[in-house]
Amino acid sequence: MFIVGEIVNTHGINGEVKVKQITDFIDRFQVGKTVYAIDPKEQVRTIKIDGCRTHKNNLLLHFEGYDSINDVEALKGLQLKIKKEQQEPLGENEYYYHEIIGCTVITTNGEEIGMVESILSPGANDVWVVVDERKKEILIPYIEPVVKKVDVLNKKVIIELMEGLIE
Repeated sequence: MFIVGEIVNTHGINGEVKVKQITDFIDRFQVGKTVYAIDPKEQVRTIKIDGCRTHKNNLLLHFEGYDSINDVEALKGLQLKIKKEQQEPLGENEYYYHEIIGCTVITTNGEEIGMVESILSPGANDVWVVVDERKKEILIPYIEPVVKKVDVLNKKVIIELMEGLIE
């Protein structure tokens, strides 16, 4: 399952919740869609969305059968997830973070740099945090001149090493 949001608070008395969106696909929260709330004990609650709106730059959701603040109070802090089959298809050269994290990074000369540990989204492009054998972090910008090939099936990324990328 993959995280798409987190319930950060209740909103009002009619069962709405404020959700921190952790996805680029706002359509995941359309009326009629199903999400899964996962509690700290890994118990899964299947929840159907029957209301979605924005309010002061926040996403407010209402769930079928959760009609009062008392019904949603226990949901605060829970993650909202979707199943793999609910993921949206991506375009060419687009990848989900979970497909990139764990990939081995190799230069066009065949030198292994390390493994993608995490991804940062600071602005115009993502930055892949690669950890080498010495546990040193190397920041790889996900831009065309650097990332030459991504093979998610074999968990490999080929990069063109630019001057100053690795010291």
